[in-house]
Amino acid sequence: MLRRSVLMCSAAALAAASLPEDAWAGPGDPVAKLLSGLSLEQKVGQLFVGYVYGDNATAPSAADAAANTARYGVASGAEVVRRYHLGGVIYFTWSHNLGGGPAQIAALSNGLQAAARADAGIPLQISTDQEGGIVNRIGAPLAISPGNMAAGATADPGAALRAARVSGQELLALGINVVDAPVVDVNTNPRNAADGPRAFGDRTAAVALFGAAAVAGYRAAGIGAQAKHFPGLGDTTVNTDNGVAVTDETREQILATHVPPFVAAIAAGVPSIMAAHIVAPALDPSGAPASLSRPIVTGLLRERLRFDGVVVTDALDAAALAGLTQEQIVLGALDAGIDQLLMPADPPRAVRAVLDAVAAGTLTEARIDQSVRRILRMKRALGLFDRGDAPAPVVGTPEHLQTMADIAARSVTKLKGAGLPLAAGSSVLVTGWGVSTTQTLTDGLAARGLSATRLWTGSPSPALIAQAVAAAQTAAATVVTTNNAWSDPTQVALVQALLATGRPVVVAAVGGPYDIAYFPTAPAYLAVYGYQPPSLAALADALTGRAGTPGRLPVTIRTPDGASVLYAFGSGSS
Repeated sequence: MLRRSVLMCSAAALAAASLPEDAWAGPGDPVAKLLSGLSLEQKVGQLFVGYVYGDNATAPSAADAAANTARYGVASGAEVVRRYHLGGVIYFTWSHNLGGGPAQIAALSNGLQAAARADAGIPLQISTDQEGGIVNRIGAPLAISPGNMAAGATADPGAALRAARVSGQELLALGINVVDAPVVDVNTNPRNAADGPRAFGDRTAAVALFGAAAVAGYRAAGIGAQAKHFPGLGDTTVNTDNGVAVTDETREQILATHVPPFVAAIAAGVPSIMAAHIVAPALDPSGAPASLSRPIVTGLLRERLRFDGVVVTDALDAAALAGLTQEQIVLGALDAGIDQLLMPADPPRAVRAVLDAVAAGTLTEARIDQSVRRILRMKRALGLFDRGDAPAPVVGTPEHLQTMADIAARSVTKLKGAGLPLAAGSSVLVTGWGVSTTQTLTDGLAARGLSATRLWTGSPSPALIAQAVAAAQTAAATVVTTNNAWSDPTQVALVQALLATGRPVVVAAVGGPYDIAYFPTAPAYLAVYGYQPPSLAALADALTGRAGTPGRLPVTIRTPDGASVLYAFGSGSS
């Protein structure tokens, strides 16, 4: 049924939809009661999702206390939550939230929740970007998903559901109640620096099916999901974290190709959608980024797609918004129809901008109430008002680890296989991209009976390429890892130099699978779509013949100029 609804979704169908009547308020509505008890300052605080420094809510290190003070004017995360009445906090490794293991993360979550409840009695949304694959904030001992494109390569939407369910259960054990996933962008541009293997693939119907399955998996785990990045980043080349991304596609192309996965996610019950900073002139001729665009957020997402859940911006400190003031950003987002403001560059100034706008009469309290209702409704639906402290976390169970390992094993895609499997006991050189990636793969091959040595080259200099070529001359075979080699000519130079030796070479793509277009004469080429431990273990099994290569390309690989197809969607050999 879902497949049929996705395939039938068209520009005409979207245009025929209309926004339902507002059915929030009522005499017995618990959200209305909660809202009526909040001050204006507390309501405004609910709109913001920020980050705090430290691995402890009340006793941060001196460095983290100084960082909080510089950003917020108070020293601890708990004080930040109370002073600004924050509706949400997002965790990162670089803000030192996630470095102490599961017990530390759960304790931090409990401490921040205590501060939120002591302030306004409203539980805190705690989130992180745990997509799996190449965007993964928390590592072992959690069971780590191989990522979206790896799931797509299994050709089984159930893989996305199972990965999401496991990941969601483990995040909840840490007190994290919203996951900033899944990415439901359709990766139609092979040179996409924002998505690549973060996407399920390049076919609209398939991405819609896998995205909806992931939403269902997170729902089954009891965690809030967040479909991103509306209206779709799949056709761009620029990551909006680093610059301005513009799509030149027509309105009809965007509605037919990139919007249907969001329709499917809404049908699957996704509670939150992230608006991208992409500029889509066909949807908004003003040139405003989607996150600040009323035609895109209110006109398309709210009114035509009938989404009445929470809409959050992408990070407001992104380079795509450079040149705009804090006032222009936060007030523009609210005017567009946004509910949650993620990571403003200057939080005190951003909060003050909203309060000042209300005082000046340019922003109504009723407009703020509209967003806070949605936020409170989502928090109630997720059961946050009923939850106590996160218990002693149980993560990385054998069952969970096996789930992720099975998905990774089913994703390995072989496009060329000369010389595979590698002979037992043979000497193998592992080189290429990734310090930990090449080391983990070397250890895995050694554990499977090969005499494996490692020479990490990263983005190699001519001297390092010469070292790798010399080492390859004495090895029975060389395994070279690549990651988005299309954007790094030095990786291409390394592979071409190794191929020129005439010695056996296996190229293993640990990012997107598109790299083979830049060295098509490679005799052996495997794609695993990521470099998390399950994917590297599956790669080692495939290289040594302990497992097959059942994966199929979830994208089409073209020549670098795009003129012809090298490997069609669904390619791969067992």
